[in-house]
Amino acid sequence: MLNLNNLKISRKLLLGFSAVVAVIGATGGVSLLNINTMNEARSESTRGNATMQAVFDAQFRLARQENSVRGWIISQDEYYLERVESHRAKFKDALNHIRELAASEPEQLALVDEVERAADLWYDGVVPTATSLVRDPATRAQAGALVGNNGPADQLIAPAEEGIDALLAAEQTQLDQLNAESEAAANMVALILVGGLLFSALLSAAIGMLLTRMIARPVNQMTDAMRRLADGDKTIVVPAVGQKDEVGEMAEAVQVFKDAAIALDKAAAEKVRMEKVAAEERARNDAIRAANEKEQTEVVDALAGALERVARGDLTCQVTNDFAGRYLKLRDDFNAAIRQLHEAMALVSNSTLSITSGTNEISRAADDLSRRTETQAASLEETAAALDEITAAVSKTAAGASHANATVEEARSEAERTGEIVGDAVRAMTEIEQSSRQISQIIGVIDEIAFQTNLLALNAGVEAARAGEAGRGFAVVASEVRALAQRSADAAKEIKGLISTSSEQVETGVERINNAGQAISSIVSKVTEINGLVSEIAASAREQSLGLGEVNTAINQMDQVTQQNAAMVEETTAASRSLADDANDLSRLVGQFKVNTAAPARGKRNAA
Repeated sequence: MLNLNNLKISRKLLLGFSAVVAVIGATGGVSLLNINTMNEARSESTRGNATMQAVFDAQFRLARQENSVRGWIISQDEYYLERVESHRAKFKDALNHIRELAASEPEQLALVDEVERAADLWYDGVVPTATSLVRDPATRAQAGALVGNNGPADQLIAPAEEGIDALLAAEQTQLDQLNAESEAAANMVALILVGGLLFSALLSAAIGMLLTRMIARPVNQMTDAMRRLADGDKTIVVPAVGQKDEVGEMAEAVQVFKDAAIALDKAAAEKVRMEKVAAEERARNDAIRAANEKEQTEVVDALAGALERVARGDLTCQVTNDFAGRYLKLRDDFNAAIRQLHEAMALVSNSTLSITSGTNEISRAADDLSRRTETQAASLEETAAALDEITAAVSKTAAGASHANATVEEARSEAERTGEIVGDAVRAMTEIEQSSRQISQIIGVIDEIAFQTNLLALNAGVEAARAGEAGRGFAVVASEVRALAQRSADAAKEIKGLISTSSEQVETGVERINNAGQAISSIVSKVTEINGLVSEIAASAREQSLGLGEVNTAINQMDQVTQQNAAMVEETTAASRSLADDANDLSRLVGQFKVNTAAPARGKRNAA
């Protein structure tokens, strides 16, 4: 038999949750089946609504065909015949849509076929007959009787209307049945969900109580035991020892902690003993370290005294104290380093005197060269400045001549363009004059037409007067035509007078424009001569400017070189002065050191 206490907590939780999930899954599965039933019913209901809409559309199109036939009979307007054909095509489309929606229902398809046959019989028996009767005025009354109350048209269309009503009734019945099925499935889903959730809640509560008794109670006992152990009570009895679940593992761990606490007390006693041994060893080490520190202090004091003398500049000092074996090499290395430093400083002192003498001579020579270079640079700078002013003046003259040349060239171009514009204006005025002559000719033709029209209208008036009462209306028309012809003739005369005046003004304008063109041609020739003279002046000024520019460039280059030389001389002078100052400083610093008088000679021999 399965012992739940030996199961892992994760398995206990898994079993509990699995039971709850199984109940919820069963509830969901049954609910899903009923929801699928609801979805199928809803889908069929949607298709049924679409079929109902298509049937309504077919019914509407059939009624519109009847109305269009009646409109044709009443108004004899071809528009209504076109509407009959349009609604008949849409009626066919609606029937085809019904067939697509009811493809799995043979009874519905049979009703649709009957409706279509009845509608075709109505169309073939009514529309052609009504059309032929309406087109003959003598039979229009028969056309009205054809579509009258209980007439042949009503008898032919009645089967189609009854078939549509049957389609509507069948679809409505099917929709009612689908709605009932969907409602029953929804009620079943609600009942299953409520029952499943209630059973899941009860099962969850029972599993929670069982898990609390198997998990929470041992954990609380374990917590109390761990708290007592933390307070120092090592006589506790650890609960749940021997179980195979996580609580049993926790009990084993607490038992380990208990054993470790007991072992820790034993280790504390051992620690006290070891600390006593360590204190004795530390006292021995302190005595040895004190002796070493005393010896090190003596060595440091001796080296510090020697370094202090070196810091004051005494390079003749030596350490003569007796050091222990490990510090003996340090004393010898220090003395050797001081001796080498003494010899080097003696050699530096002698070399510093020679450097100081040489740098003083270089500094004096550099000062003389700097003054001469500055004088030459000033003179060359004044010459370059004067030449710059001359070059600028010549360049300005050349630029002015070039600008004048460009201005004259633009004036010549403008004068040439003005001459071309005047020529175009003369040609345009000539064309206007020719057009005026042509318009005058056309006006003459219009005047002649007006005269002939007036004459014809007069003859027509005479003939109308002869006709007496029957020609009175024609006489009025002839009178209006004569008046219109007279107004056309007067307008043509006015236009002809205006065109004559315009032609005279155009001739005057052409003459004046020709005079202006001759004057502009003369101006163009004079401007061309001026342009040639200014071009020669500009070319000469450019040549002079180029020559002076080359001379100015050479002078500027000489000025720049001289300035660079002066700058280099100044830098050399500054460097020599700085070198002399550094040599003096070096001599002063070397003088601070105390050396033997014989040391320089040894230094020179070593250098040699």
